[in-house]
This record gives sequence, structure tokens and C-alpha cells, in this order.
Amino acid sequence: MPLALLALAVGAFGIGTTEFVMMGLLPDVADDLHTSIPSAGHLVSAYALGVVIGAPLLAAVTARMSRRTVLIGLMVLFVVGNTLSAFAPDQHTLLAARFLSGLPHGAFFGVGAVVATGLVAPERRARSVSLMFLGLTIANIAGVPAATLVGQHLGWRAAFLGVGAIGLVAIAALALLIPHDRDHAPATGLRGELAALRSLPVWLALGTTVAGFGALFAAYSYITPMLTDAAGYAAGSVTVLLALFGVGATIGNLVGGRLADYAMRSTLFGGLTSLAVVLALFPVLMRAEWSAALAVVLLGAAAFVTGSPLQLMVMEKAASAPSLASSANQAAFNLANAGGAWIGGLALAAGFGATSPALAGAVLAVLGLAVAATATIVDRRRALPGRERLVAAHVPGRREPARQSG
Repeated sequence: MPLALLALAVGAFGIGTTEFVMMGLLPDVADDLHTSIPSAGHLVSAYALGVVIGAPLLAAVTARMSRRTVLIGLMVLFVVGNTLSAFAPDQHTLLAARFLSGLPHGAFFGVGAVVATGLVAPERRARSVSLMFLGLTIANIAGVPAATLVGQHLGWRAAFLGVGAIGLVAIAALALLIPHDRDHAPATGLRGELAALRSLPVWLALGTTVAGFGALFAAYSYITPMLTDAAGYAAGSVTVLLALFGVGATIGNLVGGRLADYAMRSTLFGGLTSLAVVLALFPVLMRAEWSAALAVVLLGAAAFVTGSPLQLMVMEKAASAPSLASSANQAAFNLANAGGAWIGGLALAAGFGATSPALAGAVLAVLGLAVAATATIVDRRRALPGRERLVAAHVPGRREPARQSG
């Protein structure tokens, strides 16, 4: 695999770290800024809002620019946002800085996926995307725990300075390793990019992302009370268990990337089916500590098997504007984060038990399967007329009607 994929993975590592580290530092931030933890929780929402807005917007307005230049510029914005977060004097300034930090997130993964697939042979495209996403999954194993540890011992501001330093390393890696001669984006312009999003298959692919990853976040958002209230773990053990989720996500990401190169749609269906089954089994798996730990690993693996095929599917359905569509998929991922957490919270608030968010997630995974099946039917129906004409033109023994002379 090209070394340029390493540069993309480093950027993904920094983005994954800053996205999730705030969750572990909320008490420290709330105490330092003299606000409540629920109020400080808006900082998580501010970042997600930045992702949803920035992903399609930045991808669209940079459509005519060199993709290498775009990636470097996005990481510069990432460094600025995290540095401003470190020096924010109050909560309002920190909210704005977190929003700014989220803006380049989706566009980086979107444009990065297009660059990654352009660096390898067609039969290795899914694997190239999975290697970029490897930085994101490893961030859950090493980056987030390390940044949280730094924040707890040196102050939360030091954690964001450290994330900014990772961004600087990513900028240097992108500048050195991303080639100049293979990064030119098609000059479709903003209108051409937006026109590609009018396709029904694109929206069905995005809908699969929202439902499929909504299933993940319906459960993962409430994984701590499941582990403590249902499985009986002490609160201090949760950090290690969340690292196990990162291990599972890394395994699923690598396996999904390899399988998707051979059968993209089958890999997607297999991943969503596995996710539905794992979530449905959560009430049973959360009855003992060992099986609860296994459930966390399986959850990460099943969910991230679908990451690469979903990214490629969206790009293929919007071939004339892959950067915008790929970035829109990252916005869909964050909508899934917010929507899944909300639906899981409804199940919990209704008094259905500590593991009820996982059952709600299983329903969302089945919904994702239904949307994916609909997309398959639409694709086959659109391809059928052309195939029928092709077959009719090559039927053995078939002759065209004789032309009438005179």
C-alpha cells in the first residue's frame, strides 16, 4: 500500500481523538469553566454540528481545487480549531472553537477517501479506504485514552494542545507523502457537485449510513450504564472496556475493507445483519462480565465492517461528485450519532431497562437492512432496460427485419 495512506491515517487519528476526547474530559472542563456537566455537554453537540455543516459545504466550495491542497488546508483549520479550544477563556468561546474544529472533519474523510482510492488499483479501493479509517479506530484504542490521561493530569487545555500537535504532524505527512500528479479534481464546479446529490441511489446509500450507524450509537452512547448496571463492572473499568470497542472496530474495519473489494454489497448486508444480531443479544451478553466484554468487541467489529462499503457505495452512486458525496456520508454518520443516541435515550427513559438502547439499535439495524435492500432493487431496475437491450442485440439466431427496397 502507498505511504500516502499513512498520511491520511495520521490525519484521521487526530480527528478521531479530538472528536471523542471531550466526552472523557467533560467533568474537568465543566469544573474549570464553572458550568454544569449537562451544559458542558453542548460542546460535544457543537463539534457534531460543525461536522454536519462543514462536510458538504467545504467539499462543495473546494470542488475545483487540488485535493492535496484541500487536505492540507483542512488540517490547518483543524489545528487552528484545537489551538483556540486550548486557549478559550469561557464556555461560549470554547463552543465556537469546537464548532470550528468539527468543520474539517467530514470533508477530510470525504476528500481523503477519494484520494485513497485513486492511489491504488481498482480491486484494492475498499482496503485503501479502510486503511485511512484505521487512524480513526486506533484513536479509540490509544489516542482518546492518552489525551484523556493528559487532560486529567496536566489540564484539559494541554489535551487540546496535544491534539493540535498531532494535526501539525499530519500536515507535514500530507505535504511530504501525497503526490502532486494524481490529485487533480474534476472541474465540475459547485453546480455539478450539487447536481450529483439529486440521485435516489445516493440518498438511499446515505439513508443506510444513518440507520446502520444509528444502530451503533443507540447502544454505544449508553454503554457505560449497561456495563455498570447490567454487567456489574466498576466505573473505573469502563475506560479499558471502551478500548476493547476500539479493538473490535479496528478488526471490523480491516476485515470489511478486504471483503468489500470482493463483494461490496454482500459485505454491507453481512455487516448490518451481524450488527442486528449482536445488539439483539445484548440483554443476554450483559449478564456476566466476560460476555459483556465480548459484546463490546463484537459491537465495534460488526459496526465497522460496514464503514468501507458504505463509503465506496456513496462515491460510486455519485461518480461525478465523489468528494461531495463522500463528505456527505460523514455528515450522515454524525446525524446517526445524534439520532441513534436520541432513540436509545427514549428507550432508556421509557423504563425498558439498562440494555433497552441496544434493542432499539437492533431495530435500527434492521431498518438499515431494509434501506440497503431497497437500494439494491432500485439499482437492478435501473440496470435492467440497458441489459435487456444488450441481450436482445446478441441473441443467437436473431435477425433484424429485412429492409424494404425501393
